[in-house]
Amino acid sequence: MIRVVLAEDQAMVRGALASLLGLEPDIEVVGEAATGEDAVAAVVSARPDIALLDIEMPVMDGITATAEILRAAPGCRVMILTTFGRPGYLRRAMEAGASAFMVKDSPAKELAAAIRRVLGGERVIDPGLAAAALSAGPNPLSARERDVLSAASDGSTIGDIAGRLHLSEGTVRNYLSSAIQKTHARNRIEAVQRAEAQGWL
Repeated sequence: MIRVVLAEDQAMVRGALASLLGLEPDIEVVGEAATGEDAVAAVVSARPDIALLDIEMPVMDGITATAEILRAAPGCRVMILTTFGRPGYLRRAMEAGASAFMVKDSPAKELAAAIRRVLGGERVIDPGLAAAALSAGPNPLSARERDVLSAASDGSTIGDIAGRLHLSEGTVRNYLSSAIQKTHARNRIEAVQRAEAQGWL
């Protein structure tokens, strides 16, 4: 049996996925989670072959959880299943070590087939997304620019961001200015929107 841990914050979607996978004769869902943090704990506890993760989850997103899972359970392969087919998400998921990246509107049979292929050592990526990621190019933002832009997304002041990230206000202004320039935005609100739309944050 292929043992799978399923992480998805929407209970109805999670239940539907678990039911669909449960119909496959060689796949068993051995754990479920609603947050990235719980997904890591479920993988450590159940030691599955595959962790199937959503990206947008509370506490810890699926991309961060991917890296944590692969550190805690190197034998587990991670597959990302998301509603948000953003090129930047695909790139970041692959950099974190994910073995597959699929969108949720894929047929259930395709998902089961992808799980078997990943277990066999293949990488499975939605072809439309792969093409979009290649044409979009790499994320232009540095790790620090991403941190500062993420911190700015809730409307925090320069002082608040500086305090939270242990940086000087001048450094925060410089990072924000650079991020605005790189995203070809007019201000930091637009920079956040553009970076989120590309999956860079």
